[in-house]
Amino acid sequence: MEGPVEAAGADPREVPGEPLPPGQRPARGWPTTHYGPVPRFRPERWRFRVFGATADGGRHEWDHDEFTALPHHTVTAGLDCVTRFSVPPCEWGGVAARTLLELAPPAPDAKHVMVWAEYGYGANLRMADFAGERTLFATHREGEPITVEHGFPVRLIVPGLYAWKGPKWVRGVEYMTEDRRGFWEERGYHNRGEVRREQRYSHQEDPGDGPG
Repeated sequence: MEGPVEAAGADPREVPGEPLPPGQRPARGWPTTHYGPVPRFRPERWRFRVFGATADGGRHEWDHDEFTALPHHTVTAGLDCVTRFSVPPCEWGGVAARTLLELAPPAPDAKHVMVWAEYGYGANLRMADFAGERTLFATHREGEPITVEHGFPVRLIVPGLYAWKGPKWVRGVEYMTEDRRGFWEERGYHNRGEVRREQRYSHQEDPGDGPG
């Protein structure tokens, strides 16, 4: 559990009979939770951008057709909401974060990312969590496009972290050389958000968990 990649990678519920994470209860269906209204998708205007501390110092961009044409990966993962409900594991399909890291490499000193979504919503992650082999920009769930209220056209899945770390309606990624808090982190939620450690709120943070 000490390593950040492991913390964001394993979902013990893939093993039959394994319990829910501590403090969680089964969800009834797939609840819809988000801050603000559901955005309108305009494919002609939609762009996915990778910027910030990139290796080449530039900005990388894909339109919707280009993004959905990137290599397709699948992962099996549940969703654990900080409000204590958990959605059972299912199959997600989309673009692996590692694919973007290969296409738009970060600078060597980039150790964090901010994942940006509609309305200026941001969620910060350690680069090690973002680069986990099961971190996915999901476009599909159980073989079908995700619905708009659940994040269409793209939402982030980071197994092992609470669901607020995986924004809906993602529009881009900023590589950062220093950590800074995202939307919910600025409002009292834990900077790391590891589910198995019940890292729910900022008052639980140990030295080094948050920006200096």
